[in-house]
Amino acid sequence: MKTGKYLKSIITVTILLWLTGCNFGGDSFNYNKDVIIVSGTESNSMVKFVVEDTPATYIVTASATGKVQEDVTVSFAQDNLLLEAYNKANNTNYFPIPESAIQIEGLQGIIKAGNASSTGIRVKVVSTSEFKDGRTYVIPVTIKEVKGGSMDVLPASQTIFLRISRVINFNSLDISNPYFYGNAYFTKPVELPNYTYEIKCFINQWHSGSEPISRLSNFCPIDESVTNLLRFGENGQDINSLQWVTPGGGIVSTTRFNTGQWYTVSLTFDGSAYRMYVNGVKDTELNGNKGTIFQRLELGMSWYDSGTPANSYPNRQRFLGRIAEIRLWDRALSTSELQIGLCGVDPQSEGLVAYWKLNEGEGSIFHDATGNGYDIDWNHSYQNDRELNKSTYVNWKLDDSNKCSN
Repeated sequence: MKTGKYLKSIITVTILLWLTGCNFGGDSFNYNKDVIIVSGTESNSMVKFVVEDTPATYIVTASATGKVQEDVTVSFAQDNLLLEAYNKANNTNYFPIPESAIQIEGLQGIIKAGNASSTGIRVKVVSTSEFKDGRTYVIPVTIKEVKGGSMDVLPASQTIFLRISRVINFNSLDISNPYFYGNAYFTKPVELPNYTYEIKCFINQWHSGSEPISRLSNFCPIDESVTNLLRFGENGQDINSLQWVTPGGGIVSTTRFNTGQWYTVSLTFDGSAYRMYVNGVKDTELNGNKGTIFQRLELGMSWYDSGTPANSYPNRQRFLGRIAEIRLWDRALSTSELQIGLCGVDPQSEGLVAYWKLNEGEGSIFHDATGNGYDIDWNHSYQNDRELNKSTYVNWKLDDSNKCSN
């Protein structure tokens, strides 16, 4: 059958990759022989398990690369030690699911003679009440034993790692009103020789002014001697391209941003290069060796020049959209860390300096989830170095557009 041939070809590639990665010579493994695997692990053992409501069920089965000649009983087990090994091997930080959150119905599947697929066991997530914000949970289910037949289990596909992907509704801050724009000042400067800055943004629409710049945010010292400025449509670039003015120069995204869609923009600096990521995927980079200083966070274009409000910088460079999940780290995050954290991170994560989830939904105080003391009170915003009460212009948004799943 075509399906069997396709599975065999995928398995052959998997075996070769496994042999290479494990530094086996390959002379003792007959990869022309039929094998048994956990279904769905042919190309990647980490598999998404979407949980929008509970209970949610994932059926785990075993597959053979050829029809079995007699009944084969496959015994499964949940083994969290395998997740520890996975994290160590892949430099990830997945968490085992809390015991109260999971039920497994049945631990055996049977591949009937003349077939190549087993009956399944049902893995259920029955509650998310003990889940902690920012953590990604994984259920490792492995083949423990096979009885009947002569097929071996392929080690590279012996375990499926079910990564819980929750659909999360979140609050956001709509910053379309130019009167909202301002700065938060903090008491002490923080030297950052290496760093990561992240912000989620959603563009409602592009403004129709003569100056096609939409300024998103900036973090810097009080005197702006170095900047980390994000703005769309700068200096003749496409209106939906994003510029990062780094301490070492400006770079422009290759991504062209759509309206009506959430993006996570991540900026990293490891001491030798500034890298921009969009939704956890590297977009562009610039070599450089200059770190930054954090003592000020600007939202929107806050500088008010002379003239009427309609002709001022805040209005000319207004950003018509929403923001959420602003984070500042004192280290350069890896690609895998960025991807795991697209919907949120653990506030106690290593190196997390400040974390504004912007999920309050009411009021004008944006809390720092780390507990490090970087709460922002928009009653005391700064514009042109003057303290102003801008709480009236805080606009929270929670609707069907504000969903995240990773």
